[in-house]
Amino acid sequence: MTSDMTPEKTDDLAVALFGELFMADQLARNRISKVLPKGMELSHFSVLNHLARIGDERSPAQLARAFHVTRGAMTNTLARLEWAGHIHIRPDWEDARRKLVVISPSGRAARDSAVATVVPLIAEVAQAVGADRVRALLPVLRELRIKLEDEPI
Repeated sequence: MTSDMTPEKTDDLAVALFGELFMADQLARNRISKVLPKGMELSHFSVLNHLARIGDERSPAQLARAFHVTRGAMTNTLARLEWAGHIHIRPDWEDARRKLVVISPSGRAARDSAVATVVPLIAEVAQAVGADRVRALLPVLRELRIKLEDEPI
């Protein structure tokens, strides 16, 4: 805290920061949800995108931790993705109590289709804000995310 920042000003700044983050998050989620392919929810897209990026199997528990959701919430999302044919869930041959999840070819195609609809939307917003300003903002947002991930609840 700098010398000109009283605890009250710091609290006001923190409230303003998180207010803007929460509103931006809500607006972004709403816009993205509207352009996703029919039947795809933001949680489905997020899981498919994650699996496509890592290119490897993950257990439902690992996915739940990665997304900071309960195992039950992740199980529900995975069940819907499996029903749609977007993922394959198989037993872990080394530990019969665990399952492993991998994106299917259909899931990769659905993810690619979703990316094709989402990228122009977010690129338009980034362009309107300005590439230099977005580049300057990313390290700050990344640092906030890391700090929040590291903090116990």
